[in-house]
Amino acid sequence: MRVAAYCRVSTDSEDQLESYKAQVAYYTDAIAKNPKWRFVDIYADEGITGTMATKRTNFMRMMRDCEKGKIDLILTKSVARFARNTVDSLKYVRKLKAKGIGVYFEEQALDSLKTENEMAIGLYSVLAQAESENISANVRWGIQQRMKSGTFKFRYNLLGYRKGENGDPEIVEGEAQHIRKIYEMYLDGNSLDQIKAELESNGVETKTGSKTWNKAIIQSILTNERYCGDLLMQKTFTENCITKKVKKNRGEMPKYLVKDNHPAIIDRVTFKRVQMEMARRSSVRKTSDKSITEQGKYSGKFALTDILICGECGSPYRRKTYSRNGKNKRVWRCLNRLEHGTEFCYDSITIDDEALKQAICRGINKAITDRQDVMSLILSNLSYAVTGQDDTLEMYAIEKQIASLNKIMDETMELATNSTGDGKRFMEEIKSLSEQIVVLREQLEAVQGRLKSNERVSEEIENIKNYLSSDNADFTEYNDTMVRRLVEYIRVMKDKTIIIVLKGGLQIEEKLEQI
Repeated sequence: MRVAAYCRVSTDSEDQLESYKAQVAYYTDAIAKNPKWRFVDIYADEGITGTMATKRTNFMRMMRDCEKGKIDLILTKSVARFARNTVDSLKYVRKLKAKGIGVYFEEQALDSLKTENEMAIGLYSVLAQAESENISANVRWGIQQRMKSGTFKFRYNLLGYRKGENGDPEIVEGEAQHIRKIYEMYLDGNSLDQIKAELESNGVETKTGSKTWNKAIIQSILTNERYCGDLLMQKTFTENCITKKVKKNRGEMPKYLVKDNHPAIIDRVTFKRVQMEMARRSSVRKTSDKSITEQGKYSGKFALTDILICGECGSPYRRKTYSRNGKNKRVWRCLNRLEHGTEFCYDSITIDDEALKQAICRGINKAITDRQDVMSLILSNLSYAVTGQDDTLEMYAIEKQIASLNKIMDETMELATNSTGDGKRFMEEIKSLSEQIVVLREQLEAVQGRLKSNERVSEEIENIKNYLSSDNADFTEYNDTMVRRLVEYIRVMKDKTIIIVLKGGLQIEEKLEQI
């Protein structure tokens, strides 16, 4: 008889590997000693689970050799070594039996070719699967307890971190700068494709060392809470020990969040702003009637695509390029008029791309002559737009009043110092001014306190403050970053004017000039 043996151990632990070697040596010797047997091969899977036959390379090779008629008998230690899945165990035993190939389970002394043994093999298979399920449940319980106590190990499968000398995560600054750049580019309005192109053009490597980036990798970086120092555990789970299918945790299992678990590469405010921007982009609705679905597509190519609106019909504007006399001319046109003709939007105008950009720059530059003054006005309007609280509109007025009273107080004190007249009258006036300022400051603090409690307002305000305070913020030349950060939308009117509405509602009107 042509005889083979099948051996398997499920882990790479030292005692298991010793068992593995012992099984191989034993069967090689046992087959060689029997004069009625001819040795075929030892099929052995090392450190592989028995719950899925398809994952066991040598088991499947053995089955293929059986199909080719190379084997008459298979020796194995036990039913559990052959398979820990009842379905797999009976399926392959019956398949081999149909070809006249027997499986001998030494521990149970069962020969699969004997009909009376099939029930016993089935019973042992059920017990082997139950044992595997019990081990799996115990392992899962142990992992969950470590998650619950916050002692689960940090996985270093992401760019920007490595294991430090003390065993804790530490930032790899060379990689972290690329992570910060990805977040910055996304908030500046760049699409995943644009970020991908930028990383690849600069030769930035992924965690695996590849210089080719995938949009899914960039998306995972932008949504991974580990970059802001937190650790969310059990985002996925294994369905069961038989199929081993990994599923996204949508509430089937508890999740465990450890805040400030390790050093952060991205601050928490920036991380939240990215999640809000991602949600905004994914909720974009279609603008063209030619779209098949109701879902629109975000474009990071031009900032104006999202905010330029026809003042006559309310349809968005789209950029078009025309070629005349060998020269390309870029213009913006009403989408409604483009798709349906003048009968649907007769009065909309076509705008030269360069003329539009110059008008936007002129309008914003005029408004931002006094940055601090305009910043206060934008922020108070923005706060009202988000919270709906009337008193937020007073924030700008209160600040102006305080500044005015401070100026009067300075003048009064100077007069009191230089005057030889009635000093008591000056002191009473200074006291009155001081009391008014105290009351106004209390009102201002109350308003600001309410605003700080609103996360969305705080994040948007911080973003605008940082930009307007930056020395790099230039309003004389057009750039998409400036428009995305400051402008809510722009209406194009039929009289060749545009109305620029800044975030918070401040409106600027500017005439388009012919180019």
